[in-house]
Amino acid sequence: MESTAEILRKSFADKFPINTGTSSSADQPPAPPAGSGSGRPDCPHCGGLGFVIPNLEPDDPGFGRAIVCGCRQAELETKRLDNLTRLSQLGALRSCTFDTFLPDGHGLTPTMQRNLRMAYDTTRQYARDPEGWLVLKGGYGCGKTHLAAAIANWQLDNGRPALFINTPDLLDHLRAAYSPNAPTSYDERFEQVRTAPLLILDDLGTQSNTEWAQEKLYQIFN
Repeated sequence: MESTAEILRKSFADKFPINTGTSSSADQPPAPPAGSGSGRPDCPHCGGLGFVIPNLEPDDPGFGRAIVCGCRQAELETKRLDNLTRLSQLGALRSCTFDTFLPDGHGLTPTMQRNLRMAYDTTRQYARDPEGWLVLKGGYGCGKTHLAAAIANWQLDNGRPALFINTPDLLDHLRAAYSPNAPTSYDERFEQVRTAPLLILDDLGTQSNTEWAQEKLYQIFN
């Protein structure tokens, strides 16, 4: 008599490819016609579907759940990076890098030079290992935006997704997403921001201090 696990596995195998990692091609279900899915037509794991169902025990929380096939992961990651780059407002700030920053400034007192150099060294280190929070504070024109943009540019230049955006503009983007004619839904736009691997908000504190704005920023930070 077949076990329940075998019956369930066969049931799923009739409809979806099950990626065992060790099975021979003879054990796999027939591949779908080329171009019928979003994966690579010649992929030995998904047969072109773009997803697989891992061969798990029935009591595993992931049993029966389809996951993205490895043949699509690189493509999806590239699209995610492109989306974040488009949403970012770097524009002319793409030239704001650590190499173009003057860490000793011009005509500064020794104390101001020391503080500026410390900010430069700290942000440069943070760009390589962005763990936790980093807050840049200072007067107008002291280099906060340049250093913040330099972090984002370093990440993007090294193939790491980062979202750099002016805080008031971010809230405007979220409001605009409520429109029925918006190319991106509010939920999708908010999720892009909330799940960005590295979120850099410029001019935080200059936004309208409305209850809605406070709520959205709290949801993002939380």
